[in-house]
Amino acid sequence: MRAVEIQEYGGPEVLKVVEAEVPEPGPGRVSVEVAYTGINFADLKARGEGYRVPQLPFVPGLEASGRIRAVGEGVTGLSVGQEVTAMTEGGAYADVVLANASAVFPVPAGVDLRTAATLPAVLPTAYALVHTVGRLQPGETVLVQGAAGGVSTVVGQLAKAAGAGRVYGVVSGEAKAAHAREYGYDEVFVGEFKDAVRAATDGRGVDLALDPVGGETLRSSLASLAVFGRLVSFGNASSAPAWSVGQPELYPTGISVGGFSILTLAKTAPGELRSLAGRAFAKVLDGTVSLPVTAEFGLEEAAEAHRLMGTRTSTGKLLLRVNARLTT
Repeated sequence: MRAVEIQEYGGPEVLKVVEAEVPEPGPGRVSVEVAYTGINFADLKARGEGYRVPQLPFVPGLEASGRIRAVGEGVTGLSVGQEVTAMTEGGAYADVVLANASAVFPVPAGVDLRTAATLPAVLPTAYALVHTVGRLQPGETVLVQGAAGGVSTVVGQLAKAAGAGRVYGVVSGEAKAAHAREYGYDEVFVGEFKDAVRAATDGRGVDLALDPVGGETLRSSLASLAVFGRLVSFGNASSAPAWSVGQPELYPTGISVGGFSILTLAKTAPGELRSLAGRAFAKVLDGTVSLPVTAEFGLEEAAEAHRLMGTRTSTGKLLLRVNARLTT
């Protein structure tokens, strides 16, 4: 089978298409013949700096849609030939990928495999940020970094559907701002945002801030909170050093800080992941949210996909189209 492999860390050019053995599932796992693979910023961090890479060579890719090729011992509720969407620990840039059965979900009725590839990581993450960890209440205000990305495109829609008073986004350019406004954002700030947020909220700040960037951006998000506000960190795109927050920041206005990682949850609480995914997928089926696929590449074009995402100009979701037999 074909696989896109990293043999050394570096730019998009280190992604190489190689011939690999078809993996066979062990106990509790399934193999999936891949139709589409979702591209995530975590894949770029894996390629560039070894984020969540256990060893080289390594095949990136954290989510895919397709059909089950084989099931391992002890797997129940899944069968060969079944259309599924799956979250993986890597390996999805390939014709066949292995996944833990607990992170493999039947494709909901009426959803095609192309759309299904956008679901397994993005939708549960966005749902958790708004409802489970963020605990958004009707009338509250929300601030979202990277408002034109895949997760944040869904967050804007979920927040408005949950009755948010105002949803504010932060992006790096005007084209991204236009995209965000189409998906639930009332106002979008380009670049610097801390003073703009205070001005937009008459000095009050926001009730909930969602931050995938880290570093100084996270500190500015923290400073943008209202009294009793909440911040949820869900990534470190800046690759900034680990941060800490304590009494000097939390005590004066009673703010709180939480965190979320869908990949970690898949390991530590697979049952909670399945419950979360079910609630999140329902929001697609009932029309509450949609996630636009804004660019699609062949498997052999993975480097081009990484280049596009690396420019920070892409919006929505990027996909790799893998097996033509399943994508037509």
